[in-house]
Amino acid sequence: MSKTRFGWPLAIAAALAAVAAGAQVGTSKLLDPNLAERATLRSLPNVGDAVADAIVGARPFTSATALNVVLAKSLNDAQRAELYARLFRQLDLNTAPRDEIMLIPGMTARMAHEFEEYRPYTSLVQFRREIGKYVDAAEVARLEQYVFVPLKLNTASAEDLLTIPGMTNRMVHEFEEYRPYTSIEQFRREIGKYVDQKEVARLESYVTLN
Repeated sequence: MSKTRFGWPLAIAAALAAVAAGAQVGTSKLLDPNLAERATLRSLPNVGDAVADAIVGARPFTSATALNVVLAKSLNDAQRAELYARLFRQLDLNTAPRDEIMLIPGMTARMAHEFEEYRPYTSLVQFRREIGKYVDAAEVARLEQYVFVPLKLNTASAEDLLTIPGMTNRMVHEFEEYRPYTSIEQFRREIGKYVDQKEVARLESYVTLN
């Protein structure tokens, strides 16, 4: 495999790995469909006014599958694959089904099997180590953009919580304020004091009590 596959020189791969060394949500160059402005969406390949409006209107996406369902109404497989090189809803390494993993551009059935083989993942460091047995560092860094390991609500550090897309220092404080959480229902109730139900659902998709 080329060391610059998909335009990822090793220097960039190394930099991303260093930045995300302690994080559960990978540093990503990809746009988040839940956060991107409509004008930014409109600038992406195969995204016209109708597709941009559909993305904005269907938020929040709590999985890559949910995004794919919306886009499949307007874009064919090739068009969606091209778009997913620029825009993607990161998937949960521990729970994403095979068909969701296959949405990652360039994914093969063999590599999807390797993703599943090492579950449960406890960190992205583990992901890099295991997947690095099969592809080079540049490709590991590219794949890492598309995934996350759920953060533990009661023990995740402030630094790790800040890796959730769209997270703010104020919201990190609120996450920590109500520890220990004894149920997801408690999380929804407490965090719902500060953001609407859609945002609670988006944030919830990155965390776990286990």
